[in-house]
This record gives sequence, C-alpha cells and structure tokens, in this order.
Amino acid sequence: MDFDNTTRTDLSSLGEFGLINHLTQHIEIKNPETIYGTGDDAAVLNFGDNHTVVTTDMLVEGVHFDLSYVPLKHLGYKSVVVNLSDVYAMNAQPKQITVAIAISSKFSLEAVEELYAGMLMACKKYEVDLVGGDTTSSTSGLIISITAIGVAKKEDIVYRSGAKETDLLCVSGDLGGAYMGLQILEREKAVFKENPNLQPDLEGKDYILERQLKPEAQREIIHLLEQIKVKPTAMIDVSDGLASEIMHICKQSNVGVELYEEKIPIDPLTYETAREFNLDPTLCALSGGEDYELLFTIPIGDYDKIKHLPDFTVIGHITNEAKGKNLITKSGTSVELKAQGWDGLKH
Repeated sequence: MDFDNTTRTDLSSLGEFGLINHLTQHIEIKNPETIYGTGDDAAVLNFGDNHTVVTTDMLVEGVHFDLSYVPLKHLGYKSVVVNLSDVYAMNAQPKQITVAIAISSKFSLEAVEELYAGMLMACKKYEVDLVGGDTTSSTSGLIISITAIGVAKKEDIVYRSGAKETDLLCVSGDLGGAYMGLQILEREKAVFKENPNLQPDLEGKDYILERQLKPEAQREIIHLLEQIKVKPTAMIDVSDGLASEIMHICKQSNVGVELYEEKIPIDPLTYETAREFNLDPTLCALSGGEDYELLFTIPIGDYDKIKHLPDFTVIGHITNEAKGKNLITKSGTSVELKAQGWDGLKH
C-alpha cells in the first residue's frame, strides 16, 4: 500500500478540536441503532426502550498528569470521574465502565493496585460497575483509557445543539479552581527541583488542590434539575474551560451569546491564588478547564424555578447567531469571547 508523504500538515495548526473535526468529517453512520455519533459529550445508541450513551476519555502521563505530584489513587479516581462527567452532561445516568491501561515496567504491582483502588472508589461512590477492559505494556509511561456507558430515556437526553435565542446560560458550582490547583502543584514541583529538602507549601489551599487532584462529577445537579422539572435545552461539562464550552454550544446550536463577567462564579480562594500568581481570575475561569461543572441553557420561563437555588448561577443568555459571542466585562464593555484553552494560559 502506497502512502503519499509529499505533503505534511502539523497537528498543532489544527488544534485539538480542529483535529477531531477533520478526522470525523467523512464518517458515515450505517446502523439504525446509532442515533448520534461524534460531536457531543457522548455517542447515543438505541437498543430498545432507553437510549445508551457511550463516551471514551484517555489520560496520558506527561500530557494530562504528572506523577511527581499526582497520587496514583487520586489519578484512578479522577480518570473515572472525567468520563462519568460526560455521561451526566448528556442528562444520562452512568452504569458501567471499561478500563484499558498501558503501563511500563517502572510500576510495581502495588502501584497498579493503588491506581485501581482509586477507580473502584469512584465506581462505588457513583454506583457504576467496572465490567472489563485491557492491559498492555508501554514504553512511554502510563496511559489510561476509560469508556463509560450510561442510559436515559430518549426524551430526557440533552445535546449541545438545543440552545435557543433568549435561553438563559447557567453553570453549576464555581470555576477556575482546578487550574489554580495545578499552578500550586507546578510551583511546588519547581521549588522541589531546586531544593529537595524543602517541604511543599500547600497550607490553606486544600479546596483548589482537591479540585485538581480529585474532582467530582455533577450527579446531584442532574438529580436536582429533574426534581424541579427543568430540562436543559443544551448541556456540556466544563473540561476545557468555560469559554471553550460556550463556543461548543453556540456552534452546535447556531446561536450567539452574551456572557457577563461579573456573574462568573469564582471561589474566593481561587481568586486570591490567581492574584498571587499575577493571573486574571476571570481568564482562569474562562480558559483553565478541568472543573467538571455543568454548563447548560434553560428556557427563560424556567427562571423562577432556579433563581433561589445556590447550586448554579445564571451567567448570561443566548442571542441570535448574528450578534456573535460576547463577554460583557465588569465595566460594561462588550468584547468578543475567545477560547484560549490550556495552551493560551501557559504562554
């Protein structure tokens, strides 16, 4: 088989989402059971009364985690949670996971047991079964790939594509904490390299460190929305930063947005730590990622049902696509909303 190697396009010129779009543009769906394929938090399959959602996420040592400061038990827990978060973002309930790991000879049996102990702890908390997977050797460190399977009634599934003009834009919890937790860990790693005798200075930073090392999926938010009889029109989990996730909803729904900076929920510790690092707290919330909160839109008529609830915040509203995607700053100025992502924050 001949391959034409005369042209070369660097992957960096596309970016993560550009690469995904490029690779998936020619996929053809053949089976009637496949209701929805690529382009959302999970695929949707129809095998009977309920629909099945399936999602896969991969974590690679040196890219997604650094074992110099990430405990293996925490890593195992987090690797499960980030997949369950995608299932909840479809308004579905996760039921099973499969786990595939590639592991190098530097790891002992005890180390692998720690990793799996964290995974099983997450399975127990979220009432999910680990039903299979694969293990193989690796020459380049640890790689974890988890597939999560969930279920929901057809009419309950929420896609990214359902946002409508005048819908309210809401987010659960607070944002930017995971990114600032990472900054603390990276700083202490650098200090340790300079002087291995120094103890890490982590005092008072428990909340943001936990946001980074042991995040939680927002199961309670899904249950709460069901209880108050509010079905989001569109939903996504905040894994790559608030701005990026808003962009996904706008693109899939063919809408614009007005996001109000003063409404973005930022924990005081996140705010203070960002200032310590001479970072803009708003930028950390917009572009930091890994918060695993839920971003969703609801009809404006449902506002009275949620206005007194502390579990989530109305941070903006959906507009006509022609109006664009705008951030209304604290000073009242309208600027174009941009998704920098992790790379934008690092430079």
